[in-house]
Amino acid sequence: MSSAEPEHEHREEEEAAGADDEDTGAQVAPIVRLEEVAVTTGEENEDAVLDLKAKLYRFDKEGNQWKERGAGTVKLLKHKETGKVRLVMRQSKTLKICANHLVIPTMTVQEHSGNEKSCVWHAADFADGELKDEFFCIRFASLEYCKTFMETFQEVAESQMKKEENVDASNAASLLEKLSVEDKKPEEKSEENTEEKVKEDDVKEEKPSDNAEKKEDAASA
Repeated sequence: MSSAEPEHEHREEEEAAGADDEDTGAQVAPIVRLEEVAVTTGEENEDAVLDLKAKLYRFDKEGNQWKERGAGTVKLLKHKETGKVRLVMRQSKTLKICANHLVIPTMTVQEHSGNEKSCVWHAADFADGELKDEFFCIRFASLEYCKTFMETFQEVAESQMKKEENVDASNAASLLEKLSVEDKKPEEKSEENTEEKVKEDDVKEEKPSDNAEKKEDAASA
């Protein structure tokens, strides 16, 4: 009997535990209600021209050595309205910005002499909240990715040059048009002045004839 009693008690404990786990159907309102917060990255008005994983380095002039800037995703983003393109790279875990600068016509990217999977370029970077002249080196997992980056980078720089040339041409055309309009204005004014003088002369010529008619009327009277 003594051996049967513990088994009976153990069975009662399991049944009691099972009863505690049963769903009663009651709904408990959360104490704190969390609302969705829209997170903006600043890339909403831009389209990605390039998106690759890489590791970025910057050259430390004081230490005369390369220092790792971060590993993550490098993007070339084109603005939907202005058409300007910038390079942005964020660290994969923290999403901290490693590089953030415009791609301008004077920029050139070159293959790194020490590693064919890496390339280097100079830029006025704004990743730290202020413009700094940086010498960057970026390394990819494969030679193919490196070539894709270099080719796209150069194509973007050349396209920005053509865009600036078109802007300069349109500005020059508008300036010439403005000058031509201004040149016409003095001519129009001179023509108006000539017409006014002609009208004044006609009035002066009519007045003496009126006086002569008055004298003739007086003499006949």
